[in-house]
Amino acid sequence: MIRALVFLALLLTGTAQAETMKMAVTTSFHNSGLSDVLLPAIKEDTGIEVQLLVVGTGQALRLGEAGDVDAILVHSKAAEEAFVAEGYGTHRTEIMYNDFVFIGPSSDAAGVAGAENATDALSRIATAQAPFVSRGDDSGTHKKELSLWAAAALDPEGFDAWYNAVGAGMGASLNTASGLNAYILSDLASWLNFGNKGGLALLYAGDPALFNQYAYLPVNPERHDHVNAEAVAALEDWLTSQRAADLIDSYKINGETLFVFNAKPGE
Repeated sequence: MIRALVFLALLLTGTAQAETMKMAVTTSFHNSGLSDVLLPAIKEDTGIEVQLLVVGTGQALRLGEAGDVDAILVHSKAAEEAFVAEGYGTHRTEIMYNDFVFIGPSSDAAGVAGAENATDALSRIATAQAPFVSRGDDSGTHKKELSLWAAAALDPEGFDAWYNAVGAGMGASLNTASGLNAYILSDLASWLNFGNKGGLALLYAGDPALFNQYAYLPVNPERHDHVNAEAVAALEDWLTSQRAADLIDSYKINGETLFVFNAKPGE
């Protein structure tokens, strides 16, 4: 109820006295292009100007811990739950999801397109020692990749030169994969919005293990009293509203939906 009243107050004041808040978001979210749709609508509807810090999930969480942002929007559930449990965030609200996918050379020498599941896809790449690009940046995508290697009983620490950890965002990593004609794990939205596909193609998708949930976490104002808690709460109300649902679900590239809204308004 309090958040709803704050949201209404911001609506009534409009853009005349715009609120400003900082939010750390993943490179995969930003590279999708969805932020270009949501941010103007947020400002129009609430008067909040959201300033984005575009980083990997790990860095976003560290920014939240340090109080350098007011909220974060990331995609690594275990790390998010730890962030809240340790008192850095007040709670975690799921907003939308898409899927991770395996991208690789259309010739597919490793046979990833025929994989039975995600771990089999990685096992085939490792067996073939086919060029593979890893984000290598402690992002949500990197964390997912490492968990899949572990599920396949494989350790990237022991891989040879075919494994390329680039320490970069999703767009830069996809560019590297394109240049090397290499395999890579990507979120679907970034892949669909990527303009330098070269000889790469989407080879494998659909394993439930590749589910990719994005969540909103307010930074705890009891840890950092400069956090703009009112704007953070109003933004959460907007992100869980029907207006957000309509914009997120209708955002498409070449007729393909990039994200699915699954927030539960009022919770």
